[in-house]
Amino acid sequence: MDAQPPRGTRDFPPDAWRLRDWLFSRFRRTTEAFGYELYDAPVLERRDWFTRKAGEEIVEQLYTLEDKSGRELALRPELTPQLARLVLGMGRSMPVPLRWGAIGQCWRYERATRGRKREHYQWNLDLLGVDGVEAEAELIAAMVHCMRSMGLGPEDVVLRVNSRRLLGARLAAAGVGAAQFEPVCVLVDKLGKVPREALLEQLGGLGLDEQTARCALAAAGDEGALDGPAPEGEGDDAREGRASLDRLFERLDDYGVAEWAAYDPKVVRGLSYYTGTVWEAFDRKGELRAVAGGGRYDRLLSVYGGKDVPAAGFGFGDVVIVELLEERGLLPDTTRQIDEYVAPFGEDGLAAATRLATALRGDPFEDGTPRRVELQIEPGGMKKALKLAARAGARRAWLLTPSELANGQVLRKDLETGEQTTTPLDELLQARAR
Repeated sequence: MDAQPPRGTRDFPPDAWRLRDWLFSRFRRTTEAFGYELYDAPVLERRDWFTRKAGEEIVEQLYTLEDKSGRELALRPELTPQLARLVLGMGRSMPVPLRWGAIGQCWRYERATRGRKREHYQWNLDLLGVDGVEAEAELIAAMVHCMRSMGLGPEDVVLRVNSRRLLGARLAAAGVGAAQFEPVCVLVDKLGKVPREALLEQLGGLGLDEQTARCALAAAGDEGALDGPAPEGEGDDAREGRASLDRLFERLDDYGVAEWAAYDPKVVRGLSYYTGTVWEAFDRKGELRAVAGGGRYDRLLSVYGGKDVPAAGFGFGDVVIVELLEERGLLPDTTRQIDEYVAPFGEDGLAAATRLATALRGDPFEDGTPRRVELQIEPGGMKKALKLAARAGARRAWLLTPSELANGQVLRKDLETGEQTTTPLDELLQARAR
């Protein structure tokens, strides 16, 4: 039997689990710091929630199946449609604004390469009910807050920001029709990732002549400054798009995160439901895939037959960020560590050691971080006890040697300093019982 997990998936033995738990703790703490609430939904979902637009890359990447009743199901490739389902189910009872977050496993059948897995975990934050760029600013600030908590700075990460409204006006000026805008955006999103000639060929497949296709790529590839002079003939949509980005950067400055962000017209986001501001986070060196991305999606609910509400959100994956942290030497020490190691010497000491370990763990319903206590359930000698305590990463070892135990004492050894003391066993049991 092949002992490896299926291609593109991962096992999480204890060392990998500890790293994942550390990363998720940063996601959870940021969620709480900004006043958001966590939710979750099934990994298995009805397929039609993820097939909004034919031609979207994500549709081609679905893991699909049919259950025994003939229902078409899929493993979720993203969390946002499930957020839409939950919000639609709430109807008029939805609180406004709604601040929700999630950390969920997602699946996409795609080629497994560096920074890309077929399964990954994604942290989402979504803000519904706020129409202005204040929503995007708060979400970007939350993303930066989380990265800072990992030790990253603006010299490590840049958030590339664009406006689909501004891009739409530029593409329209290049000759792209309204019906072609969304599929063109899907291709523009591949600028820098796919050879230009291949994109021109695919744009031609959408009905664009060669000149229009080249003008479209040129319009999306122009990295001119937002505060530069507006192109001649720029319409209201383009002006409003530029103005909204200007306001966004002002708000980011208020949050103290403006140095993390930069305007980049190539950023489109491949999903069709985005309607306004979009952004993606990249490492400054440009060596990795996008760390995270998000944007405004005001028309998502109507795709599923509901009434639209202003909405914005982002997704932050667990794969690329770990690669970036590793490159920067910022991964935490995730070696195993416990607080107390309790070791009996001989069968006679096992009962007393069990009572001591139970007392050291304390009340499971007390507030605060529980004390981590490992009991050596196979008695042995001093050498074995200290070896196992060191392997467990214990701070202290409680050694119930026959001589100490005969006097009602326990030998306590600080494994960091080597200091040894003796303590009456009854005092320990009574103290913890109180």
